[in-house]
Formats: sequence, C-alpha cells, structure tokens
Amino acid sequence: MTDTTYQIIALSIYLAAMLFIGWYAYRKTADLSDYMLGGRGLGPAVAALSAGASDMSGWLLLGLPGAIYLNGLVEVWIAIGLTVGAFLNWFFVAPRLRIYSFVTSDSITIPSFLENRLKDKSRLLRIVSGIIILIFFTFYVSSGMVASGLFFQSSFGMDYHLGLVLGSIVVVAYTLFGGFLAVSYTDFVQGIMMVLALIAVPAVGIFATGGFGETAASIREVDPNMLSLVSGASTIGVISAVAWGLGYFGQPHIIVRFMAIKTLKEVRVARRIGMGWMIFSLLGAAATALVGIAYFQQNPSATLVDPESVFLDLSQILFHPLVAGFVLAAVLAAIMSTISSQLLVSSSALIEDLYKIAFKKESSPKGYVNLGRIAVALIAVIAAYLAWEQNNTILGLVAYAWAGFGAAFGPIILLSLFWRKLTSMGALAGMIVGAVTVIVWDLIGTIPEDPGATETTNFIGSVYEIIPGFFLCLLVTWLVSLVTYKPDAQIEKEFDETVRLINEDK
Repeated sequence: MTDTTYQIIALSIYLAAMLFIGWYAYRKTADLSDYMLGGRGLGPAVAALSAGASDMSGWLLLGLPGAIYLNGLVEVWIAIGLTVGAFLNWFFVAPRLRIYSFVTSDSITIPSFLENRLKDKSRLLRIVSGIIILIFFTFYVSSGMVASGLFFQSSFGMDYHLGLVLGSIVVVAYTLFGGFLAVSYTDFVQGIMMVLALIAVPAVGIFATGGFGETAASIREVDPNMLSLVSGASTIGVISAVAWGLGYFGQPHIIVRFMAIKTLKEVRVARRIGMGWMIFSLLGAAATALVGIAYFQQNPSATLVDPESVFLDLSQILFHPLVAGFVLAAVLAAIMSTISSQLLVSSSALIEDLYKIAFKKESSPKGYVNLGRIAVALIAVIAAYLAWEQNNTILGLVAYAWAGFGAAFGPIILLSLFWRKLTSMGALAGMIVGAVTVIVWDLIGTIPEDPGATETTNFIGSVYEIIPGFFLCLLVTWLVSLVTYKPDAQIEKEFDETVRLINEDK
C-alpha cells in the first residue's frame, strides 16, 4: 500500500469514530438543556480535556509551532500568558460559575446567566451578548475552517476548498446531531490524541536530529537568537503576548464547560487534569517547532513550504505512514474540537438568547433542539464562506476573536461572580465598549503610518487589542454600575447563597 493509503485508513477510522460518538450522543439528547449543556453531567476528565481541546484548536499544532519556527522562542510568551490565564480561570471562575449559574434559574448559556444574575428585565443584555457571540464566533469558526483546508492541502495535496468542505461536513454532522454531549465526548478523545501526538513528534524528532546537543547546535546555526525568550522582543510585544491570558475569563466555549461539570468537588480534579494536559501540550508544540528548525537545517533537500505545517511535515517524515496518519488525525482533532464547541455556543446564542426573545413563543423540547441544529448548519455555512478565500493566518483570525470575547465578556464575568454591585446597565455598557474597542483598535492598527507602506507600522497595531478592550470594559462597567446601583433583595439572596455553597465545599 502507498503512504497515502495508510494515512487515509487512519483518518477514516478517526472520522468514523467521531460520527459514532455523535450518533451515541444523539440518542441521549432529549431537550435543549441536554443539547446545549449535557444536563450538567460531565465528569472531571471529560470536562477538563473538553475545555482544553476546544480552547487550543488548530493553532496549537499549526499556528503556534509555525510562529516559533519563524521567530524562535520569543513567541513562547503567548503560551506563558495562556497557561497563567487558564490556571486563574480554573481556580477562580470555574467553581463559582458552576454554582452561580445553577442558583440563577439554572442558566444554560452565558447570556442567560448574565440576564438572570442581574435581573435584567429589558432583555437588552441577553440580546447584545448573543449578537457579540455570533459576530466573533463566526470569525473563530472561520479560522478553524481555514485550518481544515490547510490540513488537507498540506497532508494530501488536496485542493484547499475541497479540504475545507470535507472537514466542515464531518464536524457539522456530529455537532448538529449530538449537541453538547457529542462535542464533549469527541473533545475528550481529541484531547488525548492531541497531547500524545505533541509528545511523540518532538520525542522521535530529537533522535532524528542527533540528540539535544546537536539539535541546539543546528538551531543556533540558523539563528543564535532562536533559543532566546527576549532577543528581538519589545516590551510592548511581550506584554501583548502575555495578555492573551486575559482572554480566558470571557471565552464562552471554554467557561460553559465549567457550568456543565457534575459537582463542585469535581471542579478541583478537572483543574489538575486540565492544567497538566495544557502544559504538556504547549511544551510539545514549542519542542516540535525547535526540532523542525534543526531537522530542516540538517536536511536542506527537505523543504518546508509553509511554517504552519511544520508539525504535519515532521510527522510524515518521522513515522510509518499508518502512525503518521493517526498523528495527522490528531491535527484534524484539534481543528474539529474547537469548531464544534464554537458552533454549539453560537447555536445556543441564536436560539436560546435571540430566537426565544424575538419570537416569544414556546416550542416543544424536541422543537428547540431541531432549531439548534438548524442554527449550527446556518452558522457553519457563513463561516465557510468567510474562510473560502484564505486571506489571513490561523493565528491572526484566532487572535482577533479571542480578543473580542476576552474584552467584551471577561471583566463582566469576573465582576458578576465577585462583585455584588454590578448592574445590568454597567454590564451592557462595558460589554459594548469592550467589543467596539477591539474592532476599532484592530481597524486603526492595520492602517500604516506611512501611506506608501504595505504592512502595519503604527504603534496601535503593535499593541494587542485585548489590552485596551479589557481594561476599558472593566472601567466603564465599574463606573456605570456605581452610578446605577440599587439594592435588590433577590440578587443579594442569590449572591449570598452562592458564597455559602462555595464555602461549604472548602
């Protein structure tokens, strides 16, 4: 058999397994709560790996290794910021959100939680939240579809558009039918595949490049500064990279996992599993890039056309075609795990937070589930349209959407969990300011100071938009809440009940 045949066999086994999980979850999905939140029945391992896999996406195996391959370890500051942000998210947000979302009328989406937490009778908070989720998740899903097209193009020489369509069909199928349970179970399997592949590729690659000493020497021959965390880095650049960690507090597809964990006690177990998985995965991604630099320096005849495919190319060079096929499946797993989570949250925003409010009519449990499935398909089509012309890097698209959610929702989530005096008007004002700041900052940052220049050269473009967006949102939310605060007995009661339940568990 040819190498391609072995790889197709491995990928076929993986894709069939994903569809089987989707079918299994379909049989366990009865109503909208099951479809959107899995009936709050996730165990710690599934919750942890599901959150991690839906978080990292294709950028972990494609975008991050590509950036490090081009620029060296200076790009690791993003991984450092993400690790710190993820830990703080698990430690502070996860336990409180799990309890508070249940206390506030058993909220099953982030917009519904904010509305119920702040007793917003105008429903504006929920509507604006849903709109922001749809806008930024469309870009986020689009980044995953770009990664899907690149995957099939790089691995099999397939046309980019055909690869985009093929990957999208499978992930939409199991998400559409199986809902949250399908997404969580597939994420669990995909998370295991990702971390194993990220350990295997650099571990085998070290032997192929002559061991640690030879590998380091080859990297220095390419550029002595490749192994430095600070060489070539600016203060603004490092701050912008570390600031990625701020985004965790506002990512709906990640924090919704906290709401779905079975019990509060299992949150701590999930945190340990999730952080362990993340650290091994990020170290593996960095090591893959470094081994790639050494390997292609030592083997000039082996050319790397696209730095973002360094993981893909190394896996095909180092392993038997069947094993390489499963490693390739791990890349597809990373891409699919994030797309599926984002499609589901977008669907919940469209149905639970916009459709129900706009049409004000009740449907049967199965009816809402079917509407959720229609929403998944609709959002997937729009995202595929945006991804059709590959006009941006995977990391660039992810960075934009990550900043949008982090700035619009991050401060609001933190204040809603820990500050009694947050008001619906404060949250609404801050949310709008955060989202608009990211959009405007990005637009201004792409306008060169020199009219004849073709690349971004201005100062604003060098500052990651999540920084001004997050802190302006925090400031505006705090100020408007202070002005509009009025004591509310129900809000006080629910806040106290959440604190009591948290303290009982200590």
